[in-house]
Amino acid sequence: MIELGLGLGRTFDHLRRNLGDRAIYVFDRVNAAYPECQPDPALLFLGEIEETLPALHQSLAGKVVLANSDLGSFDRESNHRVADMSGRLLPSVMAPGGIIMSDLPLNLGGFEEVDLPPGAQQGCYYLYRRAG
Repeated sequence: MIELGLGLGRTFDHLRRNLGDRAIYVFDRVNAAYPECQPDPALLFLGEIEETLPALHQSLAGKVVLANSDLGSFDRESNHRVADMSGRLLPSVMAPGGIIMSDLPLNLGGFEEVDLPPGAQQGCYYLYRRAG
């Protein structure tokens, strides 16, 4: 699994507690997570995601079953750039049937959009499943 955008670590911590012993690779510019929400330092990659994620491409390619991309902001231009970056970088690391959860709409070839679960706010969250 991968987490793009650690933030304060709440979503990461929720995934860690609820998805068992799976390794979660975490990518962000800085680590600002609460002390109780810290990822394993060996799986934390700080810096620009456009540089840190491709550096692990060989070991992650086709193996990621779940990616949480939480990189959106209140800046429309930034959101377009981030969505484009996510759309370029995520597909090649995803396993067949893998799910991408995103706070931004993504343009992903080879993926189908998945309906949100009941109670999830339309337009705030997006789910995509890789074909295959």
